[in-house]
Amino acid sequence: MAFRSSDVPNPVRWLLLVVGYLLARVGVIDARRAERTTDLAWPRIVTGIARMSKSAADVAMVGIALGPAAIAGVGLATPYWGLAFAVGGGVAGATISLVSQRYSGGTAAGLSRAVTTSGVIVAMSLLPLAAVYGMGAERLIALVGDDAAAIAFGADYLRVVAVGVPVAGLNLIGSRTLVGADDAWTPMVLRAGGAVVNVALNAVLLFVLEVGVVGAAIGTVVANALVLAAFGIGFTVGRLPLVGAFPVTISIAWPFVTGDEIRDVLTIGMPLVFTNVARRAAQFPMLAIVALFGPNVLAAYVVARRVRDLMDTPGWGFSLASSSLVGQELGTGDEGDADAYGREVLWFGTSVYLVSGALVLVFAEQVGRLFVSDPSILPLVTAFIAVACVSVVFRGVSGGATGPLRASGDTRWPFYGQVLGLYGFALPVALVGAVSIPVPFLEAVTPLGIGALYAALILETFVPAAVTYYRFATGHWKAISRAYRPDSSASD
Repeated sequence: MAFRSSDVPNPVRWLLLVVGYLLARVGVIDARRAERTTDLAWPRIVTGIARMSKSAADVAMVGIALGPAAIAGVGLATPYWGLAFAVGGGVAGATISLVSQRYSGGTAAGLSRAVTTSGVIVAMSLLPLAAVYGMGAERLIALVGDDAAAIAFGADYLRVVAVGVPVAGLNLIGSRTLVGADDAWTPMVLRAGGAVVNVALNAVLLFVLEVGVVGAAIGTVVANALVLAAFGIGFTVGRLPLVGAFPVTISIAWPFVTGDEIRDVLTIGMPLVFTNVARRAAQFPMLAIVALFGPNVLAAYVVARRVRDLMDTPGWGFSLASSSLVGQELGTGDEGDADAYGREVLWFGTSVYLVSGALVLVFAEQVGRLFVSDPSILPLVTAFIAVACVSVVFRGVSGGATGPLRASGDTRWPFYGQVLGLYGFALPVALVGAVSIPVPFLEAVTPLGIGALYAALILETFVPAAVTYYRFATGHWKAISRAYRPDSSASD
């Protein structure tokens, strides 16, 4: 189909094409593949930017209206909200794998069942989590905080936002379904539009109606519900006003869930769920370790991670574009083109990371000034940002290598790499730097110090990149994909 976003002028798409055409000129990638990758990647990148901007605006408005204790409370609740995206995003990884292969393979019934099965699994997984959040909000917040005011704000926020947990997970299924069907434009419009609605609702609820931190939670829930309603109408009717036609429609005719589809979604999706949960769970012990170095180091570390998260936005687009394009080639049985897309998108994405990392590195001090004004800690913040610029490049490698593995159904190795990098390397190295090690005949010493945190930031991304790239390079994922292709299911 003609991809509607290709005709929309915007700086993100233009910058990606510049990098892509330069790589094509030196023979690293094919120009046509660079264009298709860009058309799928840039809307997802814009969606990520919108979501991050929404999160920043939420925190800013809460702080202005209610003060720092409310900011702390929302911050304590945010990791729990993030678990919805860990679970939903993992299952949605299976969705894009199955949809992309069935979309190119022409099996509409199989495609529809892959989506409905994914939705049922996400709903069944997240509804109990939402109930736990709603009933045990205060106890959960107290596990990670010790300030009474912050705990109260956080519990109020989590208790309300719990309603939106399954809704957020289902939105991920809808988004990945469209990307798998070669349409990243529609989910960008819907989810970025939802972010705008969220900010507007928060402004009214916080500053006009003055309902407190609950208003921020209500804004999040309502915005996500509106996005889900738009997905539902689009998939049922086949189009949305002002947005346009959907590339696929979803049938809820029985059977909309089968045992084979449940098996496929769980086999592909569960390792991705574990990967996401492992990454988010590691935030708690890592922050506790960094806090041992003192408040200035903790502040610098948090700033560096925020900057790295911003630089990591291209990976959201390139990884999903790779999954969709590779999956479509696998769906037609063309393993040669699937391999070519996988390798070229990987190098394309990594090159973008190198460019963005180098630019931020050059202006690391100026970037640091956006977050801190105290000249005494600015050098420390600048140093951490410089390390983040190096570590983020490996995120580009792991994201590019994960895309083909996700498309093929070979999703265990990204989990192995994530667990090894975080729990086998990053956390132990950071801990060694934080504690004093007694040495015979000498005073207690700390052999690594802050250098251990620098090393941990890099190991956290380098190890998963090495493991995931190794698995991609072996090519085993192409053979594994044969079990999930349309012609492998007799029921289709």
